Amino acid sequence: MSEVNTFKFQLEVADQLLLVLMKLKLNLLFDDLARRFGISKSLASKMFNAWMPVLAKKLKDLVAWLPRETIRACCPESFRENYPRTTVIIDCAETFIQRPTNLKTRSETFSNYKSHNTAKYLVGISPHGQIMFISKAFGGRASDKFIVEKSGFLNYLLPGDEVMADRGFTIEDFLFPRRVKLNIPAFTKCKPQLSNEDVTTTRRIAHVRIHVERAIRRLKVFKILSGTVPVSSLKNFDDILIVCSALVNLRSDLIRDVNVDTD
Repeated sequence: MSEVNTFKFQLEVADQLLLVLMKLKLNLLFDDLARRFGISKSLASKMFNAWMPVLAKKLKDLVAWLPRETIRACCPESFRENYPRTTVIIDCAETFIQRPTNLKTRSETFSNYKSHNTAKYLVGISPHGQIMFISKAFGGRASDKFIVEKSGFLNYLLPGDEVMADRGFTIEDFLFPRRVKLNIPAFTKCKPQLSNEDVTTTRRIAHVRIHVERAIRRLKVFKILSGTVPVSSLKNFDDILIVCSALVNLRSDLIRDVNVDTD
C-alpha cells in the first residue's frame, strides 16, 4: 500500500483502514468519525476519499468473471436440475443520493421506481452466489436495458451462455447475436392467464433468481449503499461499489446445497 504512505496522514495505517471500513459499514458522519479518531472532520473526509481508489485498485480482482468451467463445477443442485447452463444472474440495485442542484443531473438521476434521486448499478452473480460483475453507477432514470448495454457486461458473455434475469430485462436483441440464451419469468401482458408450463417455468426461475437479490442485500449491509449518498461523495461511488463487492465475496458462500441460511 505504498500509494497511501505518500498521503502522510497523522493516523497509523491500521487506524486509517479502520476509519474507512467504519464509514463503509456504518456510514457514520465524518463529524462522528473525526471525534472517534481525534482528528478534524476535513481530515476524516480527505482520508476516506484518498483511500477509496487505492482499495478499489487492490481489491478489484476479487470481483472477477469466473471461467465457464469453474462456474459449471461450482453450480449448486438448485440450478443443476433445471438451469445447468446458467452463467450469470443479473439485477439492478439503486442507492439514494442527495437531490442535485443542477436541473439536468436532477432529471437524469430521478428514479420513477424509487420516487427519489438515485445511483443505479448492475450486479451479476454466478450460480453459487459470487459477485462476478458490478457496473459503474448510472443515473436512476436509466433503464435496466440501457445499463446492460452501456456497462460492458455483454463483453463477458460467450456463445452457449445463459443469463437469468427479471422480466424487466428485455435484452434478447443484445443476446441473440451472441448466441446467449435469456431465462426470464413469463409475461402476462396480452394474456388472460399464464399456461401451466409458463407458471412452472416462472416459479422455477423465481426460486433460483432470488439469490441475486440476496447478494444485493449483502451489498446493502454496507450502510453507505443503503443510506443517502451526498453529491460530494459521488465521485468515489464507483470505487465504493468495487470495494463493497470485494468484501462481500470474502464472506461465506451465499448458496449451499444443504439448507443452511448464510445471511
